[in-house]
Amino acid sequence: MQNLDGDVKTMPAPSYIPLEGHPGRNSPGPRYINRLHNRHQNASNYYNRTKRKRDSSSCSTGNYSGRSDSPRTSTQASPQNKPNTNAIGMNLPPWSDPLYPYSRGTLGLHQEIEDFFQWMVPSAEEHRMRAGVVERIENCIKFIWPAAQVHIFGSFKTGLYLPTSDIDLVVVGRWEALPLRTLERALLERKIADPATLKVLDKASVPIIKLTDRDTKIKVDISFNMANGLKSVELVKMYKKQFPSLQKLICVLKQFLLQRDLNEVFTGGLSSYCLILMVVSFLQLHPRSDSADPAANLGVLLMEFFELYGRNFNYLTTAIRIRGDGSYISKEEVQVDMPPGHRPSLLCIEDPLQPGNDVGKSSYGALQVRQAFDYAYSQLNRAVRQSSGAGAPTALSRIVQVDQDTINYRNWIRQTFPVDDEEIGQSPTPPLAGQRIPPGPSSLD
Repeated sequence: MQNLDGDVKTMPAPSYIPLEGHPGRNSPGPRYINRLHNRHQNASNYYNRTKRKRDSSSCSTGNYSGRSDSPRTSTQASPQNKPNTNAIGMNLPPWSDPLYPYSRGTLGLHQEIEDFFQWMVPSAEEHRMRAGVVERIENCIKFIWPAAQVHIFGSFKTGLYLPTSDIDLVVVGRWEALPLRTLERALLERKIADPATLKVLDKASVPIIKLTDRDTKIKVDISFNMANGLKSVELVKMYKKQFPSLQKLICVLKQFLLQRDLNEVFTGGLSSYCLILMVVSFLQLHPRSDSADPAANLGVLLMEFFELYGRNFNYLTTAIRIRGDGSYISKEEVQVDMPPGHRPSLLCIEDPLQPGNDVGKSSYGALQVRQAFDYAYSQLNRAVRQSSGAGAPTALSRIVQVDQDTINYRNWIRQTFPVDDEEIGQSPTPPLAGQRIPPGPSSLD
């Protein structure tokens, strides 16, 4: 690894520790008693989808206004929305159980990441709602072009999506010119798209239609004849199997970037694919081989990720290569495969599916991302070193929040799109939320 001065710096291996003190496979212990996923309580609001990324210098402090485009945004008290408090009356994040406080240090952070993942991972109802959106759009497309094929790709297909994530669709067919306007009219006529949100980006490098579904408020991006999106799905699924911690780290990092408006390349942030490749590279090149162990300490891995990309990585001269076992290479080496006149970006990540493509080329807010990662590392480093006294916030809640509108939206989904017990587990986009299982060699899959 290199710092900004060009010095080689190895990630300090002694700071990596496996999950210590966890109970055995057949001994769940107090921290891993089964908890139902449907706990949705109050949380502080750090979420703003409309704020421009370039307006947020470090995104380390400050309050952000909430999302207002959910079908239901009322904050009226209800059994699902009642505050989550501990014995002394302090508000806790919605993923935390006041009856089982976290351990100290990085083990406690690991436990909290597990809780966050179990709480945040989309439920069966959320998956069903999204499948309904895809079905309506597919029926619309098939009505116009019966021979066309509609494929899901991106985070919804790989299972690495948040409850508020977009759906990515690609339409495969034969046209002399891309029928963007034809599909635009059809989506309006069938009352699928909210007219105020429907946009046709026909001048973009990858022409797409962006819309928000009228019934569910889910955002959808539709492209045409883009084979790489489908190939990337299989690549990501392969890395999910290779690195069991990938899915849970991505879940935390996506929410971290989302609340700081650094999660879309449209305004300079990181795409989901870019973030996934950064985490894959981090795990590929980790100095400890047991970083890929299913029982690895997620708290330590998250902190080391923030330390690497927030403090140690040399963005000026170094590029990331995922192919093979992964490596760091010079940007000059990447430029050899690029089209004439193209130069590597600040956050240069070689596309493993198309070597001449720089995945980070549109992330012009990479320095803001770096600054946010640096801030997160300092916050977590301070949190795991301090004693968790009465009134102190949990470690993860220092950098990650979920706003009340999102909690209300998820409650609305549960009520509006109920799923029978026998339907749970049939989703092609795992995992669905369920009860917690004890830690062990296979518990972090």
